Amino acid sequence: MHRSEHGYGERVTIFDDPVTATLLARLGSPDSTRAEVLANLRSVYAGLCAEAAVDRLPRVRREVPTRMEEKHPGTGIWRGELVDPASEVVVVDVIRGGIVPSQVCFEALSRILPEDHVRLDHLHMSRVTGPDGSITGTDLFGSKIGGPVEGRHLFVPDPMGATGSTVVTALDHYLESFGTPASVSVLTAICTPEFLRRVLEHPANVHVVTGRLDRGLSPDVVLATPPGTRWSEERGLDADGYIVPGAGGVGEVLNNSWC
Repeated sequence: MHRSEHGYGERVTIFDDPVTATLLARLGSPDSTRAEVLANLRSVYAGLCAEAAVDRLPRVRREVPTRMEEKHPGTGIWRGELVDPASEVVVVDVIRGGIVPSQVCFEALSRILPEDHVRLDHLHMSRVTGPDGSITGTDLFGSKIGGPVEGRHLFVPDPMGATGSTVVTALDHYLESFGTPASVSVLTAICTPEFLRRVLEHPANVHVVTGRLDRGLSPDVVLATPPGTRWSEERGLDADGYIVPGAGGVGEVLNNSWC
């Protein structure tokens, strides 16, 4: 996978290839159907999950006999590095936007690891407001978490990495109640500089893999520099918390729900 050069640090991987760029361009196009958005999102997340697995999961050397071993004894054996089958992974589905991406990651990781080493958790978040309507916290009632994450590798798909508040809330919950994971990979189709700053400051030592970095509201002089060069001046969020150029209400499109 081609990676974009940037100044956000070693814990950030930004894809730089025409296939992913095309899929994301179509995903955000107003003339894309819901079926096309779903298909493109699945394709993007297959790549994001594979990149995170290569980067974060341990490896072991193995010898695997092929079907040619019967015809060529001793030489019909493949030798090389594989994902360590002892690795244990937890995929976090943050409902609603994370439903499809988390399922893609869960299925992909289940194909390379023993089935009982891959778990899918479900976080149901809703805002808690005070008498004046201000947001005072997050209610996680109804979430289904399958056990501790101590020593496991956490994969957190969040298709639109806008403010980072959802990911931070999820990670706070895990660290406070379920232990410290061996690694945390946050996978976004599109994210902003503001998102990166927020999640990279989290004590969970987050690594971010993203298909695209959007900073469309930055001054022209900043846009003329490589991403991350003038990070403090970069902007990708509008006043309503949407990514610019972004893809619009992807969660609403995926669920055909506009309220």
